[in-house]
Amino acid sequence: MVKSMYAYVRDAWARPDKSEVKALLWERMQEWRREGSVTRLEHPTRIDRARSLGFKAKQGIAVVRVQVRRGGRRSSRYVRARRSARMGKNKNTPGKSIQRIAEERASRRYPNMEVLNSYWVGQDGKLKYYEVILVDGHHPSIRADKNLAWLANSAHRGRAERGKTSAGRKGRGMRTKGRGTEKTRPSIRSHANQGK
Repeated sequence: MVKSMYAYVRDAWARPDKSEVKALLWERMQEWRREGSVTRLEHPTRIDRARSLGFKAKQGIAVVRVQVRRGGRRSSRYVRARRSARMGKNKNTPGKSIQRIAEERASRRYPNMEVLNSYWVGQDGKLKYYEVILVDGHHPSIRADKNLAWLANSAHRGRAERGKTSAGRKGRGMRTKGRGTEKTRPSIRSHANQGK
């Protein structure tokens, strides 16, 4: 069977350190570090991943690269008679993934657009980089597109902030159904308040 161009790109990105992508990333990372936290792009870096997540090269769709600092939250050390372990300084991890944080930052930068999806494009010792696909639901070309017209509905406003994207649903435990997930729907917080 003949492989498509997208299949070769996908294979290269499946193991970035074992393919020619490693050298490419090393070069690109030096440029990306000098850029701002949210940078708009002409074309997606990973065309195969972008296309599989709904990207189309048409008006009303934009791709931005977002950089987010890796690791847990940093809190300053205060001077008190207390051991570091009891201080609440270490192991402060955010309640959502770095990918969700990247989506929210992109959404705030472009308030007239909605986050469709996002994917990983690289990381170094300090930062992680994600590319976020944004869609203007009220653009005529999007309204005429049968696959993307649903984004014009007001029910989808603020998708990234409400955890409705793929990464958001994963963090909320919405990828699994059935036994063992009784307390995840409709949300963890609302379920905790049902008995009161």
